[in-house]
Amino acid sequence: MLVLLGFAMIAVFMVLIMTKKLTPVLALIIVPTVFGLIAGAGLGIGDMVLESMKSMTSTAALLMFAIIYFGLMIDVGLFDSLVKFILRKLGNDPAKVVLGTAILAAAVSLDGDGSTTFILTTAAMLPVYLRLKMSPVVLTCVAGLANGTMNILPWGGPTARAATALHLDVNDVFVPMIPSLIAGLVVVFGFAWLLGLQERNRLRATAPEIWGTPDTVEPFTAEKFDGGASDGGTAAASAGTGRSGSRSPGTGSPAVGGYTPEGSSVAVLERTETLVDERDSAMADTALDPNRRTLRPKLFWFNFGLTVAVMVVLVANIVPLPFVFMVGSAIALLVNFPKVKEQGEQLIAHAPSIVAVVSMVMAAAVLTGVLKGTGMVEAMSAWLVQIIPSSMGPFMAVITGVLSIPMTFFMSNDAFYFGVLPVLSETAAHYGISAAEMARASITGQPFHLQSPLVPAILLLVSLAKVDLGDHHKKVLWRTAVVSLVMLGVGMLTGAIGIG
Repeated sequence: MLVLLGFAMIAVFMVLIMTKKLTPVLALIIVPTVFGLIAGAGLGIGDMVLESMKSMTSTAALLMFAIIYFGLMIDVGLFDSLVKFILRKLGNDPAKVVLGTAILAAAVSLDGDGSTTFILTTAAMLPVYLRLKMSPVVLTCVAGLANGTMNILPWGGPTARAATALHLDVNDVFVPMIPSLIAGLVVVFGFAWLLGLQERNRLRATAPEIWGTPDTVEPFTAEKFDGGASDGGTAAASAGTGRSGSRSPGTGSPAVGGYTPEGSSVAVLERTETLVDERDSAMADTALDPNRRTLRPKLFWFNFGLTVAVMVVLVANIVPLPFVFMVGSAIALLVNFPKVKEQGEQLIAHAPSIVAVVSMVMAAAVLTGVLKGTGMVEAMSAWLVQIIPSSMGPFMAVITGVLSIPMTFFMSNDAFYFGVLPVLSETAAHYGISAAEMARASITGQPFHLQSPLVPAILLLVSLAKVDLGDHHKKVLWRTAVVSLVMLGVGMLTGAIGIG
């Protein structure tokens, strides 16, 4: 009976949130409550939930103050200088532009918010892609790869969910996975460089009179591009942004050889003007607005040093992560916004993100509390142990890592981490595999997960870049699968993910 109720509860929970009948927070509260009462929990269900909630307070605090800290760093302009530095160093070489896109997306992903990462990346890089007549699909591909890999950061969501679902300290899950994260980023940057070389060769093949032949060793220069685009006006150049970020309203016809998606008859000039206008409108008074009043250029080195210090303490694991970000946020607020009114305004500005994430974590206590308190998890794991061949039991962590690739693509992180992972972990415990190892394995599928149409951020990315989701998937999915498998493999080599 408990086995049937357990699987039915998970199925109903997943269906409701995947079909958007309920928000994850409501589903996490209502569905377990109903099934817990059916299972006979009675008035004791409250104690089950509160007991589960005790182990989640540190995770909620970590997420809250990490969001505040990195939100502040974006507001004060810490990443603005990085954007300018990258653009200054890239020049007009497509290979460097694509690699720079990956580096920028990875850096901005430190704030743990995919939407922010994609807005910043497309705002900074899309004009460059269109100016050089590069494919925007390459931009979405490398941005998705970088953000998906960085999504295993403790404040990114999945790692916190895994730790919450299995009642673990988030440090125990993330820190041993740092080598896997580094390896994943190396693969991402490798893919980015190869994609950039492909774009360089494609441009030389389609417009050799501008870019030269594939054998040409001459560097890409702005003069060479502008000279080739002069026919009919400076359409491409004027449609994008130069190094100074200024824009002029191009009046000529599109240059020959510009990128146009398959099946699209929209000219490069029209697409560029529309995209840049949308970008300017979307970014008004936000992260890339050079006139926003929250900018603190004189405090750049202080904020940079503070962020480095926070990262060092985080990796060293000498102080609990929530306290690290509490202190870091307090110092950042005090120095950058010394007036009490400004401090309050900054906290309020990031309140929507905080409420959305923290409420989800606390609501998850209902699901995990009912699963454990009613005995559903134990009953379900016992049933799985009976049907899984004993020869496969010791490989449960590896199996979980492989399964996380497709499962997190077709279902939300909430459904997988709060519904499926606890059952798999309880099963693995029978074979001597720790919950921490299962949690680490479960997050290796995140690069693939971030490309799912169930993830709003990826829909935002392709929308901003005016890229078809199908075209994005053709280029990105197999590469993200490779990144996920590499992260899983490195985790096994370092012992972070073991075999029972």
